[in-house]
Amino acid sequence: MPDLSWITARPVAHRGLHDAARGIVENTATAFQAAIAGNFAIECDLQVSGDGEAMVHHDDALGRLTEGSATLVSLPAAEIAAVRFKASPDRILRLGELLDLVAGRVTLLLELKSRFDGDPRLTRRVAEIAATYRGPVAAMSFDPKPVEALRRLAPALCRGIVAQRDYSHPDWDGLPAAEKRRLAFLLHVPVTRPHFIAYAVRDLPTVAPAVAKLWGVPLLTWTVRTKEERARAARYADQMIFEGFRP
Repeated sequence: MPDLSWITARPVAHRGLHDAARGIVENTATAFQAAIAGNFAIECDLQVSGDGEAMVHHDDALGRLTEGSATLVSLPAAEIAAVRFKASPDRILRLGELLDLVAGRVTLLLELKSRFDGDPRLTRRVAEIAATYRGPVAAMSFDPKPVEALRRLAPALCRGIVAQRDYSHPDWDGLPAAEKRRLAFLLHVPVTRPHFIAYAVRDLPTVAPAVAKLWGVPLLTWTVRTKEERARAARYADQMIFEGFRP
């Protein structure tokens, strides 16, 4: 197992060091610059565009934070990059632009968003772009398929699995009960072979600390927002992905 101390060296700013009250919107250049200034690692989200580009955005559709309502997968990257945020002059970044902005100054955790439909384009694009980056970077996903694919496509790229105990939210309704159990209890680990695990703080300790110890990998936990959650993270995990305060 390679040395992964850089994964846990600093608290990880969830979607950058964003602060809506100050007009700093999540997953934007301004939020990432704030995290860099604070010497925090950065977690961000990636969606695939209609022409196969990796775009830095959490939701699979426009509208919550931006103008418009279309799904990102229905739009070309150039059109997505021109979309305006409602509360910020920032624009949606391409992954390459994010890497140029960070330039190796802090650790980057790239969460590959998935519709669990087998679309390989985002995984391939991330593997392609990350291969040229010289800073500390890792890719992770809730979906084991991209993680398994990264094991083949980019074995040198640090990869992780994101998971939780409870998959009852409507977002997960399309998954069979057996698949939800497989995700919750990390039963895919012998196939995906993640270099780290990122597990929901509300669900700790559940199974994640035991699996991380068994496989000898670091355990991150998300999303830490309260004093109680911070204490739980300190007890069970190696590092936290935080939001809403400055550690």
